Amino acid sequence: MAQKKKLEFFSGTGRRKRAVARVWLYTEKGDFTVNDKSIKDSFVSSKETLDWVKPFHAVGISHPQAKFSATIKVNGGGMSSQLEAIQMGLARALLKYDETLKPTLRSLGLLTRDSRKKERKKPYLRKARKAPQYSKR
Repeated sequence: MAQKKKLEFFSGTGRRKRAVARVWLYTEKGDFTVNDKSIKDSFVSSKETLDWVKPFHAVGISHPQAKFSATIKVNGGGMSSQLEAIQMGLARALLKYDETLKPTLRSLGLLTRDSRKKERKKPYLRKARKAPQYSKR
């Protein structure tokens, strides 16, 4: 009876605004999927492709699909926030894959969480800080 080969994976979580990306990076050649769709279908423009590949290019891996495969689950936020969350999740997974990559990824800011979020609306204000127009009379 043939035994099923256990896949080795490295996980990472990326966050940006309200977007949260959970990344599982496998050490076998394959496809990158985002929410059960190919990453090429999710992020079609060349700028978006360069963004999600950036952590791999930073560490000298020019064709990530030739060496890795990944399953990515992302929810919340908009498309650009999700893309930045995926980028951070991939960088963190690569860090678990090889700890010596930390200075390279850190210097490019790929491991730093961008904590800026939309400020909540306050009572009696129109937005977070915009007050109604003042009328003297």
